[in-house]
Amino acid sequence: MRPMSTQTGSIEAEAQAFRASFEKTRAEIAKAVVGHKEIVEGVLVCLFAGGHCLLEGVPGLGKTLLIRSLSQALHLKFSRVQFTPDLMPADVTGTTIVIETDHGRDFQFRKGPLFAQIVLADEINRATPKTQSSMLEAMQERSVTVGGNTYELEKPFFVMATQNPIEQEGTYPLPEAQLDRFFFKLVVGYSSREELSTILDRTTTGESPKIERVLDAEGILRAQRLVRSVAIAPNVQDYAVRMVLATHPGGQFATPMANQFLRFGASPRAAQTLVLGAKVKALLAGRTAVAFDDIEHREGRRAGQGRAAKGRAVIAGMKEFRASVAHPHRADGKAAAEALGDDLDIRRHAFMFPGMHGAGAAHAAHHLIQYQQRAVAVA
Repeated sequence: MRPMSTQTGSIEAEAQAFRASFEKTRAEIAKAVVGHKEIVEGVLVCLFAGGHCLLEGVPGLGKTLLIRSLSQALHLKFSRVQFTPDLMPADVTGTTIVIETDHGRDFQFRKGPLFAQIVLADEINRATPKTQSSMLEAMQERSVTVGGNTYELEKPFFVMATQNPIEQEGTYPLPEAQLDRFFFKLVVGYSSREELSTILDRTTTGESPKIERVLDAEGILRAQRLVRSVAIAPNVQDYAVRMVLATHPGGQFATPMANQFLRFGASPRAAQTLVLGAKVKALLAGRTAVAFDDIEHREGRRAGQGRAAKGRAVIAGMKEFRASVAHPHRADGKAAAEALGDDLDIRRHAFMFPGMHGAGAAHAAHHLIQYQQRAVAVA
């Protein structure tokens, strides 16, 4: 197991403080956002893992409210960009303008809304691919290049985007290169009867919840460093690696269903997502090392929907494979996840016990699964 950079007692104390901050932030968001506990947790996991989040759902479910509530709970610079078909890249990144000075005319760079620490990209699929791609460098390198000059963005930098899945006219599906930059894609579902009643109580009676600030930039950066210091045993890391390789058609670990339905497998970012998300989960569970259970719980969920998982949980956690499927009627990762779920449910136990095969692996997996909590499934 890779050693940690800090003393055991110190990291345990930091882990306890991390859990307290995580829960307090979640509680502050809950003052404004009713329900959607899995969604809120997924967003916070993205934040502390250093990733970006894409929220998908029909209008009126509280996606934007969640993001604004998060920005109020964190002492960070916040900006919002309303994506429309006529939005240009310079409207997002900024542009160079001509100004009058005492010495004549001069060129000055005027920063765009991307120069913030929490950026809300509202209805991102309404902008053209040209404008969508203007965020690629910022999301990956945390910098913006305009007119040959590169500008570093303040840390932490966190993009939360929303998109509406039901309208096709005037929308532009995100390209794969853009989707791959997101740590999670979380699907926001409808509220329950009790939750909807609470929403009405809060919004139709003049009640105005006040969200208190919990963390500042330094606190978040410290938490992100703590997450990366969590230990992971070689066999647990190899489990995540082989889970990703299982999505590569024609590869050593590919399942028959992967060979049949997939053209391209998950990228290395999928493995990074699994491991970093699992490290956050380990800290929340009071542990300073990643377990198999943390890998399987990675937001392998279409949050807000609660059926028991099979192998689909891990697949969804890898952002629905970021894969293209071979069957013309299975044109998205969700369909591929459904096709591969049953097969990976069997194969994942063999991944945990690489030296065992057949009944031996199944027997060992049976004992392990007794205390493994099942993850939440793809709808």
